[in-house]
Amino acid sequence: MVDIFQLTDIAVAASNFYASFRDKRVFAFHGPMGTGKTTFITALCREMGVSGNVSSPTFSIINQYLAGERKIYHLDLYRLRNTGEAIQAGVEDVLYSNDICLVEWPEQAPEIFPDETVNVFLEFIDPVTRKLSVT
Repeated sequence: MVDIFQLTDIAVAASNFYASFRDKRVFAFHGPMGTGKTTFITALCREMGVSGNVSSPTFSIINQYLAGERKIYHLDLYRLRNTGEAIQAGVEDVLYSNDICLVEWPEQAPEIFPDETVNVFLEFIDPVTRKLSVT
């Protein structure tokens, strides 16, 4: 899947993404700082039914949201130095919890991700346009 979208249309991009991957559970979001990983995840959480505050878990590492009865975890591994720190922070437990996991900076601990993880890549096209591709 490849989607090129304007930031003003991020809700549509998130809706299309969710429609394509509704049955998946773990998503690893890759991309340089400022490409909109948190912004896209926020739009995706809204699409999945999260009504409360969605914010970057840069300092907390793991945020939990509710969409009805379903748990959604939003993780940011940017501050972690290695896989050991990720395991100590509880990241591995969350990834294998059978709940939805949306992970920023998965490069910090790639060894602990399940084989079925959906890798999502965000790229700058220009200041208001992004390219999203999935492998």
